[in-house]
Amino acid sequence: MGITKTDIFNDEQNKLALQLKAIAHPARIAILQHIIKANACICGDLVDELGLAQATISQHLKELKNAGLIQGTIEGVSVCYCIEPKAWNNLQKEINTMFASYKDVNKCC
Repeated sequence: MGITKTDIFNDEQNKLALQLKAIAHPARIAILQHIIKANACICGDLVDELGLAQATISQHLKELKNAGLIQGTIEGVSVCYCIEPKAWNNLQKEINTMFASYKDVNKCC
């Protein structure tokens, strides 16, 4: 069996790509901004806040959770979500490192 395209990249590159893909949707950015602004676990008010259907919100939350950017806890019949601090800090570090590595020397193209 052949290798997948992700096999030619290291773990950090694959993880960063997965996380960036997860936040590369305006609804997911809005969800993350709402969770960060609330500075608490968010349970059911995302539907009212964003104006999207519950099923749509659930799918976006699933993508963010699969990327490890948020975590969820079950409280009664609802699942409450918050930022996963380790993953969030690591994502920030990786992006900052990538941006800081570029030095504009105006010698290209």
